[in-house]
Amino acid sequence: MTSAAPVLLLAGSMRRSLTSDAMTARRLAAVDAQNLWMSATMPNDQFLIYGFAGAPRDLPGAVAAILDRARACGELRLRVHDRGFPRYPEWVDGGVDDRQVRTHAADDWAGCLAAVAALTEDQLDAHISTWRLHVFSPVRGVPGVAGDGSVAVVQMSHALADGTRSSALAARLFGRDAPVETVTVAPCESATLPVRAVRAARAHRLLMRDVEGGNVAAQADPRPVLRSNARPDGARGLRVLVRRRAELPESTVTVAVLAAVSRALADQLRALGDDPATLGAEVPMASAGPRRAHNHFGNVGVGLHPDAPYDERAALIVEELAQRRARARHPAMLAAALASAAVPAPLLRWGVSAFDPTVRSPTATGNTVVSSVHRGAADLRFGGAPVVLTTGCPALSPMMGLTHGVHGIGDTVAVSVHAAESAVGDIDAYADRLSTALNRRT
Repeated sequence: MTSAAPVLLLAGSMRRSLTSDAMTARRLAAVDAQNLWMSATMPNDQFLIYGFAGAPRDLPGAVAAILDRARACGELRLRVHDRGFPRYPEWVDGGVDDRQVRTHAADDWAGCLAAVAALTEDQLDAHISTWRLHVFSPVRGVPGVAGDGSVAVVQMSHALADGTRSSALAARLFGRDAPVETVTVAPCESATLPVRAVRAARAHRLLMRDVEGGNVAAQADPRPVLRSNARPDGARGLRVLVRRRAELPESTVTVAVLAAVSRALADQLRALGDDPATLGAEVPMASAGPRRAHNHFGNVGVGLHPDAPYDERAALIVEELAQRRARARHPAMLAAALASAAVPAPLLRWGVSAFDPTVRSPTATGNTVVSSVHRGAADLRFGGAPVVLTTGCPALSPMMGLTHGVHGIGDTVAVSVHAAESAVGDIDAYADRLSTALNRRT
C-alpha cells in the first residue's frame, strides 16, 4: 500500500475560480442519477491512468497548473446537490479544491498499478467532489520511458461522465483545449412520460416486426455464467499490456483485442475446469443520437467464438458488433431511451434501492467486460513531460470478476486487465496468455 498526502502547493496557491460567473444549476439526467445512486451499493468510479515521459522538476507548479485548468472548465467544477426524495439532484458549481489532488509514493510501474487497484476501495462522494487526481512521481519502468516517468490518475464519478466524456475532461486537465459539451435536461421532463411511453410501445412493436422480418438483429442472448463471473474475492490485481498500433492486426483495435481475449480467456477457463464454448463479452457502446446525459452509452453482448480459427472469429465479432450498432440505431431504442429519461425521481430511487447485489444470476450479458475508448492525439503534458500511454482500471462488480480496458493515445494502445483471484486464479498467468494472444493470430 502506498502512502498518500495532499500535495504541498506553493504559498498562496489556494486560488479560487478563474471564471467570473457561477454556473446555473441544472438537473441530473435520469441515467446520471441512476449511476450516482447505484454507486452506494456497487462502486463505479472510473480511473483514467496517464503515463508521462519525465518527472516534473517543479511538482507543486505542475499541480497548480492542472488546478487552474480545472477552475477554468465549468464541467470540472460540478458537484451534486440533492434536493430530497421527490426530485432529481442538481448539478451545481462547487468550485475546485486543492485537496482534489493527492500525491502518492510508488517506486516503479508495477507498484503504481498495485496502488491504483487499491485506490478503487476509496470512492468519491459526488456531493463533495466529482473527480480527484492522484499523482505518482517519479516512477521507474513506465512503458516507453527510459528514465524516471510520472503517472497521473484521474478518478471520476460515473455520474459525471461516461468513458468518452471522462477522457475529454481528463484531457482538459493535461492541456488539451477542446471544449467539453454541456448537457442540459428539461426541468419538467417527467411530465412527458405518458406520451413517451405510448410512443415507445408503438416503436417496440415496429422493432419486433423488423426482427421477425430479418431487418434487425434480435437482442443478444444472455450467456451462462462462468468462473470469470465470480464475485470478486481474494487478491485483486491490475496489469497493463502496451502495444504500438502497427503491432496489432489490421482490423479495428477493439476487434483485435476481443479476438485475443477470446483465445486467452478460453484457455484460462479451461485450465480452471470451465467449458468456454459459450464465451461472450459485455461491450460498452456509444448510444445513437445526440447526447442527452453525461452517460451516453449502453452495454451490448457479443459472442467471442473461442473455437473458431482466428480470421473466422474476428469476422464473426465484426458482424455481431455491426448488428448491435444497427439495433441501437433503430427508432425503438431512441423511443425507449426517451421514456426512461422521463421516469419520475421517486420511482427511479425506489428501483435502485430494490437492487440486491448479493443475488446471483445463472446468466449474464457477458463473461467479461471489454471497454474500448480512443483518447485522441498524444498531445497531453504534465509539468512539461509528454504523454506516452493511457490506460484504465475498469470496475469489477458482483457478477463480473474480470474486466478489460482498451485505450489508445497517439499510436500507442494499452490493454488493461483488472481481475480478482476468484475469477481467473493467477492473474499473471492470464495476462501472459493475453500477451501471447495479442502477438499471434491464433
